[in-house]
Amino acid sequence: MTARPLTSPPLSVQALHPRPHDRLIVTIDGPAGTGKSTVARDLARRLGVDFLDTGAMYRAATALALDARADLDDAFAIADLVRAADLTFRWQDDPPTLLARGRSIMHRLRDPDVASAVSPVSALAPVREVLVERQRRIGEVHARLVSEGRDQGSVVFFDADVKVYLDAHIKVRAARRADQLRAAGRPADPIAVEREVRERDERDSTRAVGPLVCPHDAHRLDTSDLSQPQVVDRLAEIVHARVGGRAPA
Repeated sequence: MTARPLTSPPLSVQALHPRPHDRLIVTIDGPAGTGKSTVARDLARRLGVDFLDTGAMYRAATALALDARADLDDAFAIADLVRAADLTFRWQDDPPTLLARGRSIMHRLRDPDVASAVSPVSALAPVREVLVERQRRIGEVHARLVSEGRDQGSVVFFDADVKVYLDAHIKVRAARRADQLRAAGRPADPIAVEREVRERDERDSTRAVGPLVCPHDAHRLDTSDLSQPQVVDRLAEIVHARVGGRAPA
């Protein structure tokens, strides 16, 4: 079967797949350092829905390529590795555990070699095609979902019920990233970290496939001066205002 393109299908195709009456797909996109994963997980817990960490899937793809010693420029070879690994989540865990070939791959996702290679691997069109299709399948099975990433509202769940784009000042995002590194016991030079964040922004926003953009119909939220609980509160307010009774009070 030919994979669907990494763009919104025509309305005639959408009409073939009517939404379940209780569907609730919330997408949270944004650049690195905005706290997407943490607040998306907390929001999903508050709403009583599933949480999809798509960034973990791209880190897993990168780990699979590195562990297989694949050429990181060989997009089709990496896509084949990802397809064969059958990436799935163990949904009963909180947060869900990502499995590759039936085994947890969580221990590899934050390793330095993965962190340094995930951006170029994520830009490979065949890899994105495999993972976008898998994410869409997850959305079909788990129709009540908070999904975070960089192309969730613009590409993967283009017809999401609620779309949010998180942003923050570059220095705030770099400081948050530095704090994450220190918490993991790794050195963090503020100037170097800010440079890396800027470079990641440039790569993510200019790649040819699934670039980082703010969807035209997304609620944009600047988190620079907000704490994590405040961000979750604001997101919950946005969801309730948009979908009303389909979201728990």
